[in-house]
Amino acid sequence: MSVLRAGSYVSCTVKKNDRGRGDLMRVTFVALGWEQLGVSLLSAIAKQHGHQVDLAFSAALFNDRYNLSIPALASYFDDRKDVLSAIKRQNPDVLAFSALTGTYQWMLDIAREVKRTRPDVKVIFGGVHASAVPERVLAQPQVDYVCVGEADAAFPLILKAIEQGAPAAPIVNTRYKLSNGEVVRGPQTGFVQDLDSLPIFDKSLWEDHICVDDWYLTMASRGCPYRCTFCFNNFFARLPEQKAGKYVRQRSVGHMMRELRLAKRRYKLRFLEFEDDVFTVDKKWLKEFLFCYKREIGVPFQCLTHPKYMDDEIARWLAQAGCRYVQMGIQSMDEEYKYATIKRYEKNEDVERAMEAMRKYNIRVKVDHMFGLPGEPLEAQEAAHKLYVKYPPYRIQTFWTNFLPGTHMVAQAKTMGLITDEEIERLNDGTDFDFYRRSTKAGDPQKVKFYKAYEVFFKLFPVLPQFVRQRMHPKLFLRWPAWLCSLTSFMADALIGLVSRNPDHITYAKHYLYHVRRSVLGRMGWKIPAPTRLRKDNIAAPGAGVTDEKSTGICVPEDVLVQTR
Repeated sequence: MSVLRAGSYVSCTVKKNDRGRGDLMRVTFVALGWEQLGVSLLSAIAKQHGHQVDLAFSAALFNDRYNLSIPALASYFDDRKDVLSAIKRQNPDVLAFSALTGTYQWMLDIAREVKRTRPDVKVIFGGVHASAVPERVLAQPQVDYVCVGEADAAFPLILKAIEQGAPAAPIVNTRYKLSNGEVVRGPQTGFVQDLDSLPIFDKSLWEDHICVDDWYLTMASRGCPYRCTFCFNNFFARLPEQKAGKYVRQRSVGHMMRELRLAKRRYKLRFLEFEDDVFTVDKKWLKEFLFCYKREIGVPFQCLTHPKYMDDEIARWLAQAGCRYVQMGIQSMDEEYKYATIKRYEKNEDVERAMEAMRKYNIRVKVDHMFGLPGEPLEAQEAAHKLYVKYPPYRIQTFWTNFLPGTHMVAQAKTMGLITDEEIERLNDGTDFDFYRRSTKAGDPQKVKFYKAYEVFFKLFPVLPQFVRQRMHPKLFLRWPAWLCSLTSFMADALIGLVSRNPDHITYAKHYLYHVRRSVLGRMGWKIPAPTRLRKDNIAAPGAGVTDEKSTGICVPEDVLVQTR
């Protein structure tokens, strides 16, 4: 699943309204793969301003542009025509895209095709990729506006400007083209400080495409306290022209509980995920929120953390509130390298302390582990192996280094001779970003072979008996062909899902089964019910543009969460 952890970054298309309905316009967001919280938020903002909002969704079966790619199946289940048909049926005044580097070219193709038959539609691109290279994105003939950074303030101003026929002045956090081709650049302002001033996420947008109740996705904060060189936060935090306010911001407990109470009244909630970069960053807030969550919501959940923001007390609070799984980035176990190169400042003892705390309270840990970090000693993999033997995660989620536009890692890789100017151009165009699995300077065949051996071992690791983990060495897989390594890694990951019954895996499988069935039966003229099951007495969806309950009745813990024995 996605993984996209990007706040409110979106792209949108708008045309002047010819329906004589005041400021009411039709806005269509285009998304693929899974829910994007940035789109959910901007949908709520648009509805607040009286606009009609629709979604054109691609399930991206067997080609999610990042993890899973099976070309033969992807071709059979390609739903590009369905997306275009949905856009035609919705007849939008505004077409909106929130693009990652991996999805950017697909979204450009959709915008190009729509513009071919509807040149009056205005297209705006936002998201992480557009924020990294806005001028390059705006240079595309099918793109009219580019939102840079957080789009909360820019989005409604763009809609208003286009409704009036043309922007009267530069728009904050926006680049756009005039009819003569001249580019207008609005001021790059600071980040929204009061997150409670924003509406809650519009979940109704996704109910016909995603099982919102099985896996309810939300966010309590924005921003990350760290600037890892490979992460979008590395450049995103530097976007404002003048430093103003905090980058890490938190919704109030009352605002969060309002959303979750509404969600519980509308859906039969089974599991929640908090998509914050570091959910545990504010310990005082966390204590109060978890007390309220346990008392009023009581649904199992998972979250993301960082070794420096996890201790015995936090682990106890999480476990008592219903936290079943925690995802934590480790990436590398070479302390010196992490400090000097990728700007991760936790010590190995911080990692071990966090792992020990979560083990103590039976919280299952999924770790993020990266291969191919520029300049990382190969010995770092063995150090990680020792850590995983001592503190076995329920899953080791492996990533191959992707160079993202705008990040410091791109400059580092160029200095090391691992990436060429030509490759950087392809990266900025979104045509190639997975350099370690291609025949480039970065993809040294021997190193790739070494990493693939460790990847197979780490994927198998959680299902191996402890004595096998201690005695088996990844070098066993060095002689395996690359295709067998990749297949084994995929099958091992699927097996872990079945064995662990983690909702992440189960929801992912159900999502695939639903959309495969929908695609096959749809070709036969049959329709199947929407995946989201609503309560019989359901209220309007959170963020759907109606008047919701007010943020009252905040629980105030005393010594909160009684320790269980």
